[in-house]
Amino acid sequence: MNNQMKKLLAVVLLSICLPNSVLADLAKQIDGIINQTSQKKVQFSIHILKARTGTTIYSHNATKALTPASNMKIITTAAALEYLGPNFKYQTKVGLSGDTLVIIASGDPLLGDKVTDTKYDREDYWIFKDIAAVLRRNGTKTIKDIIVDTSVFDDQRVHPNWPKKDLNRWYACEVCGLNYNDNCIDVTVKNNHGKVSISIEPKTDFVKITNKVTSITKGTSKVGSYRTLEPNKIVIRGKCNKQAGPFDVAIERPAAFFGFLLAENLLFADIKVQGQLTEQTLYDNPDIKVLAKYDTPLSDCLARCNKDSLGLAAEALLKTIAAHNTPDKRNGSWAGGQKLISQYLLKLGIDEGQFHIDDASGLSKKNKLSANAITKVLSNIYESGNWAIYRDSLAAGGMNGTISKYFTEPKYKGKILGKTGYISKVKSFSGLCSTEEGDYIFSIIANNANGKSRDAINDIAKAIIDSE
Repeated sequence: MNNQMKKLLAVVLLSICLPNSVLADLAKQIDGIINQTSQKKVQFSIHILKARTGTTIYSHNATKALTPASNMKIITTAAALEYLGPNFKYQTKVGLSGDTLVIIASGDPLLGDKVTDTKYDREDYWIFKDIAAVLRRNGTKTIKDIIVDTSVFDDQRVHPNWPKKDLNRWYACEVCGLNYNDNCIDVTVKNNHGKVSISIEPKTDFVKITNKVTSITKGTSKVGSYRTLEPNKIVIRGKCNKQAGPFDVAIERPAAFFGFLLAENLLFADIKVQGQLTEQTLYDNPDIKVLAKYDTPLSDCLARCNKDSLGLAAEALLKTIAAHNTPDKRNGSWAGGQKLISQYLLKLGIDEGQFHIDDASGLSKKNKLSANAITKVLSNIYESGNWAIYRDSLAAGGMNGTISKYFTEPKYKGKILGKTGYISKVKSFSGLCSTEEGDYIFSIIANNANGKSRDAINDIAKAIIDSE
């Protein structure tokens, strides 16, 4: 064998052996992370694969179904693309039936959502101002009644497996066919020389606030909101030094919240509202004169769901999937969405023992997913024509979303994309790492997690980049 052949053989052998060596080093590094003293009692399900080939490069209990927290949103948003398509838009219609103002809801989770409104340079309460302007152009000076049709979703607004203590938090807000301002009010508490005042946004008489906050001159402000037996009568308790908030408080009966705000804003615009506010199913009433339509593209919902972890967006998507798979596109329910998402996972070849779908956002601890199930879903999207829209919905390390404060080093910034998850004793992170050698899809779920588990999970994602 001549020297040239020996050199060629050496290069070939190196190209064969080097990847195995790299994989071994990566496996050793990840094993070291999960075997740390602080992580020994944590249950992990981990799966990492090459995006282009689907080849597994690391696996640890990959088929074990664990509680995924907000990584459930990965499944929900993928199923939304599957069943609704990338061009889907929510459309809320406003019209008149005689002298009755009609709102036909579509389940849109982002009406009045501050992040979305900022994106489109919309001012506060823009939709109410626009409806008033539309009515004036129509010559309408008086409204008799306001009817809101929310029949696109069923009447179950609160998931039975959500923690009751969290129901006044933004991430556990009610889910309705008509949603506004993330179905929350913003509460601000101020201490002005010993006098404590409370203000809310949007300003409305729909919500009644009882002030039980004590003035203090030293120490940290600690203020919380508490529901009463009367819907939307909220007690604010605690102690305030200078200011607490603004913080979000979830309201009850979102459709009535929107309708009440609309009536208040119409009166402010000198349009009289004389009748009642009711919820009714209108069906296809030919007497309705549609005056305005308000659209929200699916891409906005995917981004608020994955990038920012907005639970309302996820739950609305699940119910929308269910509604749009019925003949009349109504009564979207958790049960219907659970069934359709399960069918989607089974179609991808995921064993039914690797998942259980309970809600869409991951707040319920009855959800179960394996890391393998998540990577299969991500791989399916990666190989489809929907990857661009889905990739844009993920948080980017060191740049935006829930991982804006992580992965800020130049080596990782913008190269780790994903969806985080967190509920009590659960932490998760799944997504994609981009390297010079190609993209890697990963999923990491930790149950019985502790305070250091997030760092461990982030270190695993960094290890994927470091291995190249």
